[in-house]
Amino acid sequence: MSKRRAPPRHDHFEIHIPMAKRLPGLISYDVSFGPIVSPAGPSKAWLIGTLHFESLAAISEAFASEVGKQCAQDRRIYAPDTSKFQMLLFDDQAM
Repeated sequence: MSKRRAPPRHDHFEIHIPMAKRLPGLISYDVSFGPIVSPAGPSKAWLIGTLHFESLAAISEAFASEVGKQCAQDRRIYAPDTSKFQMLLFDDQAM
């Protein structure tokens, strides 16, 4: 299994997550805990954050807010290489 590793020069849990929790319209925020694996084996990912909003429109509004802009600026500090992270936006449906 791969070891969980923190990004250099940034404390995700002390800076970014508390900031993101202030996004307008945020319903809940979950983060992964422990190793991240895929069906093919260990992943290079070290953390998965799932932010829950009412809709894609609510996500867009939150990202356009002042806090959203601060989060985007902060993301450039801890993840400057956009090829090294993924952000997936989607609506969901209860089954």
